[in-house]
Amino acid sequence: MTITIVTGTDTDIGKTVFAAGLAGALAAHYWKPVQAGLDDGSDRERVARLSGLPAGKLLDEAYRLTTPCSPHRAAEIDGVTIDPARLALPAIDGPLVVEGAGGVLVPVTRDLLFGDLFARWGKPVVLVARTGLGTINHSLLSIEALRARGVPIRGIAFIGEAQEDSEATIAAIGAVKRLGRLPMLPVLDRDSLATAFAAAFDLEDFR
Repeated sequence: MTITIVTGTDTDIGKTVFAAGLAGALAAHYWKPVQAGLDDGSDRERVARLSGLPAGKLLDEAYRLTTPCSPHRAAEIDGVTIDPARLALPAIDGPLVVEGAGGVLVPVTRDLLFGDLFARWGKPVVLVARTGLGTINHSLLSIEALRARGVPIRGIAFIGEAQEDSEATIAAIGAVKRLGRLPMLPVLDRDSLATAFAAAFDLEDFR
């Protein structure tokens, strides 16, 4: 089973869109262990629309929390205690794409960060980063945080308009593979994402 963990340098940078594109391209299962914020629907529902995956490949979240904030606080607001034992990777046949919440150091609980959870899982991580101003700092800090925990990094995937120097600088200084860049799509749907993803990334990098 090939497992790819998708994390980001921040929230709202296109991580779910990337995860949907990757899961759809690999015909993989998709799992977001903790969903925080339900007013606009869940990321699993968004991935369903954008990937075209059948319902059976969209795994239920371990926790669905109401408030759109860090999972540790969303759980407290909902009166829920997050048990890390429920966040073990599911055993399935075939590839699996797992999406974290927010960035590498977002707290799952008051004493467990997503980066710590990634280290427990021991599976390769794809870091998703925007191409806009500030991305060099955010990306390199995220890379350092992953490496400090011994998390294997499969590479970095960019989202946004091309910024050749920034993208190359991050890959060189961070010593990570530059996987590709998904542009902002004027129309975002299943077909446009599949086409853009196929043009931007080599699936062999994720196998």
